[in-house]
Amino acid sequence: MQTTMENRWLALKPDENLSTPLYLQLSRKLADAINAGWWQADEALPSERTFSEELGISRVTARKAMDVLLEQGMIRRRQGSGTFITPRLEQPLSRLTGFTEQLRLRGFVPSSVWLERGVFAPSNEELIRLGLSPTSMVARLKRQRLADGVVMAIEMSTMPVAYLPDPQAVGTSLYAHLDAAGHSVVRALQHIRAVNASGDVAHLAGIRPGEAMLLITRIGFNADNVAIELTDTYCRNDYYDFVAELKR
Repeated sequence: MQTTMENRWLALKPDENLSTPLYLQLSRKLADAINAGWWQADEALPSERTFSEELGISRVTARKAMDVLLEQGMIRRRQGSGTFITPRLEQPLSRLTGFTEQLRLRGFVPSSVWLERGVFAPSNEELIRLGLSPTSMVARLKRQRLADGVVMAIEMSTMPVAYLPDPQAVGTSLYAHLDAAGHSVVRALQHIRAVNASGDVAHLAGIRPGEAMLLITRIGFNADNVAIELTDTYCRNDYYDFVAELKR
């Protein structure tokens, strides 16, 4: 165990013979170590003093390296508690997966805090996007989506009651519930845009009002090409990355 830790510190040590500033070397090495899983999401990093003593650098250098990672959103500081790894979720744009499945595939523990579940008359937008008649009723689900206990996003889903008659029956995964009921979403159209968080959304996400977020609007279709899901997901910009593979 001691040898493993010694090797880790050795891998982080900046090279004074390089022209690149020491703090930038350390920030890059730390970023690589975090991505390699040396520290898990929401785990505390060693203190600046520990970095200074173990790597033979000044505390100013250690602090400046941390500041770079803080600006990149890879770490966050908690007053009086230390510096912690920020959970991040890379969502591929080429594959349709639910939030729960995405998190589990990346080793996070998914959970939700329900904010609203019920049956309502549809709004004009819901009528249009889901192709409903004015007399239709819809099920609405609103919740905080968490990874390892950290709020990653605020999600609001709407479905015709024909496909979700009892929204209270949905567990952790909406898509798993729909699969079990024989109403799988097999295709979806997603639009992603930057928005400023409203006061309500900011409060639920644990950020400042007006802070930048990513809004994903998804319309999901079943095997008969019928739109059965309308979901708006407000994603924390510091926790989400969207990845697209491009081929020629």
